[in-house]
Amino acid sequence: MPLLTLTTNITLDAEHRQAFARHASREVASLLGKAENYVMVQVSDGACLLFAGSEQAAALLELKSLGLPEQRSGEFSAALCRLVQEQLGIDPARIYIEFSSPPRHLWGWNGKTF
Repeated sequence: MPLLTLTTNITLDAEHRQAFARHASREVASLLGKAENYVMVQVSDGACLLFAGSEQAAALLELKSLGLPEQRSGEFSAALCRLVQEQLGIDPARIYIEFSSPPRHLWGWNGKTF
């Protein structure tokens, strides 16, 4: 049920894209204390993304999960920024993250909702 979406203006080769997705999947599962077999990671690189009037490397992340604990969003932000900086070399000052926790009836999987 957790979904991490990364959109960035840098272009990754297929191997680097997959490696980032694997690292991110493990990190999200660990951060949220959820089984990795429910985690989905979507990586969209080479996007037209302008931040602060600049085309320098930047990223937009969206972390969506049922029951996302709002009081831990600062911790999640720090961990995800660190992951993106270490794996992709993007400065945390050029990363925005949106956190959301949809109602269970608005999140579907396997032909039903949670």
